[in-house]
Amino acid sequence: MKNHLLQLLQFDLLFREYKFALLCFFTAFVVTLITIPPIITLIRKYSLYDVPDARKEHSSPIPTMGGIAIVAGMLLSLILWFPFSNSIEQVSFFFSIAVLFGLGMMDDLKDLSAKYKFVIQFALATIIALSGIRISSFDGLFGIDELPVMAQYTITILAVVGITNAFNLIDGIDGLAGGIGFMSLVTLGFFLSMSGDVNTALIAFALAGGILAFMYFNLNPARIFMGDTGSLVLGFVIAVLCIRLMEVNITSANPVLPHAPVFVLGIVFIPVFDTIRVFTMRIWNGKSPFSPDKTHIHHLLTNQGFSHAFTAKVICFLHAFILMEAYWSINFKPEIGLFILTALMLLLTVFLKNARYFFKIKITKKSTA
Repeated sequence: MKNHLLQLLQFDLLFREYKFALLCFFTAFVVTLITIPPIITLIRKYSLYDVPDARKEHSSPIPTMGGIAIVAGMLLSLILWFPFSNSIEQVSFFFSIAVLFGLGMMDDLKDLSAKYKFVIQFALATIIALSGIRISSFDGLFGIDELPVMAQYTITILAVVGITNAFNLIDGIDGLAGGIGFMSLVTLGFFLSMSGDVNTALIAFALAGGILAFMYFNLNPARIFMGDTGSLVLGFVIAVLCIRLMEVNITSANPVLPHAPVFVLGIVFIPVFDTIRVFTMRIWNGKSPFSPDKTHIHHLLTNQGFSHAFTAKVICFLHAFILMEAYWSINFKPEIGLFILTALMLLLTVFLKNARYFFKIKITKKSTA
């Protein structure tokens, strides 16, 4: 009887600790779930489709701008449960989300130039850095602790823009960006909570709820894509929350995450590593780093004939594995942890390029979704 009461007490304490996180998550989930069907209807009515091109895997037009429902779910959830303030950090953060949301919608409708999008993203990243959300230290990585002020701004801006676009670029097949984003957000939410930044964690849980509801419509065969409307906001939020998690642990007397930069890098390592790899290969071959092709991590499998569903599951499984390895690596020196992450990702890339020799299954034709 005593054990039973103790379990109930532990559950009650856990619920109290994560009550608002759960409310944010489920509110966003429900709002997004009920919002997507009418959005699909409107998109079909006005023919706002994602049309296939040289870099895309689907072969027929699919409704896009599912990010509208994701962002709507997140924002309504936060309006109900998030403790807003007039702090410069919050104002800058939500202003940036609003601008990126509008930028994503314009890009989904008119296919804006990459230069125009980069200018706005760099401007928003600068606003975030000026507001005080900055990478101030490497926490001993490469023997570097506190960074000079100009280095803080430069590295923060590059990190925000880089991670934002990494998630945008990995959104290439059904369920992939959503799956990776969901796991990253839940990880950020839990570790922000454990690190004492419960309010910021609510943002992670709210967006995670919206992403999970969206995935019901986005898993292969997809009925809607998130588009740049969703992927830009997803990448930006994850980038800012990663910086926040790193700073909370670096400045804490008793950090939950020693060597936080390496763990935080693990949260975004697959999309970031893949973007760097693809850009490097294009430049090496004398092409523009932004030239469309099919060399991203998901293409390594789909080019061999594996289905979208199988490819997304494999890469999401690898992302979960990277997250666990990154957490395990916090017990090592940061340089060793970074080396393990990089070596593991190189091995996984080689493995995926030769997956047909390892998976003895019937390879299906590419999805027409």
